[in-house]
Amino acid sequence: MDTKPVACWLTDMDGVLVHEEQALPGAADFIAALQEHQRPYLVLTNNSIFTARDLRARLLGSGIDVPEASIWTSALATAQFLADQDAGGSAYVIGEAGMTSALHDVGFVLTDRDPDYVVLGETRTYSFEAITRAIRLIDRGARFIATNPDATGPSPEGPLPATGSVAALITRATGTLPYFVGKPNPLMMRSALNAIEAHSETTVMVGDRMDTDMIAGIEAGLRTVLVLTGSTRPEEVSRFPYRPTRVLDSIADVVPLVAQLAPDEFSELSAD
Repeated sequence: MDTKPVACWLTDMDGVLVHEEQALPGAADFIAALQEHQRPYLVLTNNSIFTARDLRARLLGSGIDVPEASIWTSALATAQFLADQDAGGSAYVIGEAGMTSALHDVGFVLTDRDPDYVVLGETRTYSFEAITRAIRLIDRGARFIATNPDATGPSPEGPLPATGSVAALITRATGTLPYFVGKPNPLMMRSALNAIEAHSETTVMVGDRMDTDMIAGIEAGLRTVLVLTGSTRPEEVSRFPYRPTRVLDSIADVVPLVAQLAPDEFSELSAD
């Protein structure tokens, strides 16, 4: 990574800070370093099931203390996008509290009667009845939005079908492609940058997936750090036509960079 100052940090959650709700080595130290050096940051996740408050509690349970305001989910990004597009609109939602709460908070009405949008997010129990309703609403003119294109999600028993898989089913039935808001859409990165008043030139994205975290960061103009504690294996990196700024073993290797790359005035203050 070049030595240009880094004022702000964005980091993925699963595979970077935690794995199946267990903190990864260095995760708590990384968050503590950001707070010590007063670096604005956001923890990002494509998971739309949980609210930021829920995720704060889950992270705290694993020993990582992240304020609710420092968590940015695909549900929050989707709600912000829809509020910007159609303030006071309506939506039929397939999802859980993370998605429904976010839409309520931006003033959307949730309805299954001629909504402006069908919004597809993550849920632990995809209902055939709800999917059928979504298909019929889209056929009648509702616009199709999905929180993220991830085809599967992790579980202790193995992969679970996720938003991308269900979106493909609905697309097959309707002929309508969804607009995906979450990673790898750089829109999620831009909305995160706006949330903390950060600039792409002085922000770094840390993630574990080449096909979402790294490409989204690169397309948003950020420097990127790939850590090898999640989805992407070392031998897979060279297969992609783009490269992260740096590849490190884990978030523990990123901790010293927070101080080393801090803007001069902050480095001087922390040294006093």
